[in-house]
Amino acid sequence: MTRFLIICFFTLFFTSQSGFSQTEVPLLIATDSVKSDEMNVLAPSKAAFYSALVPGLGQVYNKKYWKVPIVYVGLGAGIYFYADNNKKYKRFRDEYKKRLNNTYDPEDPYFGRLDNSRLIDGQKFYRRNRDLSAFITAAIYILNVVDANVDAHLMQFNVNENLTVRPDLYQNEINYKHNIGLTLNYNF
Repeated sequence: MTRFLIICFFTLFFTSQSGFSQTEVPLLIATDSVKSDEMNVLAPSKAAFYSALVPGLGQVYNKKYWKVPIVYVGLGAGIYFYADNNKKYKRFRDEYKKRLNNTYDPEDPYFGRLDNSRLIDGQKFYRRNRDLSAFITAAIYILNVVDANVDAHLMQFNVNENLTVRPDLYQNEINYKHNIGLTLNYNF
């Protein structure tokens, strides 16, 4: 037990002394031998937090402004279809309840021609579509957060002309057929 406490004490002492805190930690990455760029290692978590707080704010933080309308159109469409299917589900449910209580209008232009099995089928259809719309809306929201996080991670990679991957079409010297491949070039 004392050995466990000693290990915990040293672990906490050395991690707190070595600078592992919740503040921003700049990381210097040498891109060339002459200059270096300062990189924020907490930028992906910030972008994900902002995007979870307000959808699209993580994309603004990453300076990918063109993604914000896509996020809001996706969320707006999901919320619209959820509300529309919920309204239709409630209409079918209320009409079915009226049928059970014998307080319905047989001359109703919309529901007058439908029997009880059609009303039950309509309820099932619109409830399933309502639930599917809620699931898709939640998936778009989660995808918004994941996109902000991944995009912030990918902004930290060094992508320049010294490291390239290109498609390559070359002729095989044995049978003289054309082959397709990828060429990886790294220039120092």
